Amino acid sequence: MPATATRTLAAQYADTFAESRERFERAKGLFPCGVTHDARMMDPFPVYVSHAKGALKWSVEGHELVDYFVGHGSHILGHSPADVVRAVQEQMERGTHFGACHDSEIEWGELVRKLVPCAERVRFTGSGTEATMMALRLARLHTGKPKFLKFHGHFHGWHDAVTVAADYPYDVQPVGVTPAAAGQCVAVPPNDLNLVEDALKAHADVGAVILEPTGGHWGAVPIRGAFLKGLRELCSRYGCVLIFDEVITGFRVSPGGAQAVYGITPDLTSMAKILAGGLPGGCVAGRAELLAYIEPRAGKPKMRHPGTYNANPLSAAAGIATLKRIATGEPCAKANAAGRTLRNKLNELFAARDWNWIAYGDFSMVRAIPNPEGDRPPAATGDSDGFVPFGGDLNRLDGAKNMKQYYALRQAMLLNGVDWWGYAGMTTCDHTDAVVERTVRAFEASIEALRAEGLG
Repeated sequence: MPATATRTLAAQYADTFAESRERFERAKGLFPCGVTHDARMMDPFPVYVSHAKGALKWSVEGHELVDYFVGHGSHILGHSPADVVRAVQEQMERGTHFGACHDSEIEWGELVRKLVPCAERVRFTGSGTEATMMALRLARLHTGKPKFLKFHGHFHGWHDAVTVAADYPYDVQPVGVTPAAAGQCVAVPPNDLNLVEDALKAHADVGAVILEPTGGHWGAVPIRGAFLKGLRELCSRYGCVLIFDEVITGFRVSPGGAQAVYGITPDLTSMAKILAGGLPGGCVAGRAELLAYIEPRAGKPKMRHPGTYNANPLSAAAGIATLKRIATGEPCAKANAAGRTLRNKLNELFAARDWNWIAYGDFSMVRAIPNPEGDRPPAATGDSDGFVPFGGDLNRLDGAKNMKQYYALRQAMLLNGVDWWGYAGMTTCDHTDAVVERTVRAFEASIEALRAEGLG
């Protein structure tokens, strides 16, 4: 189903994925926008998928697609790994919700504590959004300060205050969020320690700093070790709780997350996605004195924390099976190597064809964007030492997008057998050299198709 220059991409896409279009017509009368997650919106309609295995998934029309959504980042072992499937099936037979404590929650928590440097204590939640909500509440209890600082373009779930500056344009009041809630957040651009210190000096009521430790929107504007080290020092100096949101990076960039890679230990960490083996589930891990606010203690406030699906047995089973594999280090290393290989090969392609595109990113996260400036980058040899376009400029890397080009690239890539997330994607340990090479060829054909329509 390769894209050709003889018909428009939109027309080819509509014909090739006709059954998906039929389903979308039904969904439009049922769900707002016809989808169940904002990221699944697509012009003119999204692809519907029937099943997935390894690095591949299949549309309802039967088209095989290399997958770079990887469960919104929740898969590192690929889709439906046999050991995780078996663990969930066995747990299903024993029960899905006991309304009671169970052995698996202990084993799951012990694996988190073994792998994650800051994890003196652990508390499971139902999702990543719940985990960041809990981390910020614990920080408020510990410091007595109501506000927190975050960075432009960093996503921490969809509860009220964290939606401030999560997306471009960063200075717009989030829809549906009260000014009082939004006022609890102080937001600054990333990678500038002077701006952070200025904000902490100006806002004495800030008690926590939260960030995605490799950069917002999984590395659109990469953050690396030097900034994290400086941030750790500032938080210690100003008495702020440092929170790493490792919902994406946890168990992906390394078994111990970004904090293990860079040797920077936060006070609290939020996790989800890979934590639960691709099933729903999250947790907060960190210093025992901070997690102690969940405990009843004489003379101390106790934070209530219910949650019907906290440490759900099915999620625990999937999480245990996944983290046992993660502990070997092999899945993260393979996924990172695939990401690095893909970035380098794409840059070789763009240079060979003299196309004004560039690939960049860290670890197993890959971005391909048009219209870079300056010399082409040398091949990256490490996981987080590659060239960053536009000098790391936030507005150029994470600002307004050409949505016509964005959707056209998605259409073209799908027509060439790859489900690529707009300008970006993530790899798993099942993204082999053959899969990477197939992706490069899909990019070549897709950009040719975009250029034929004046969009490349």
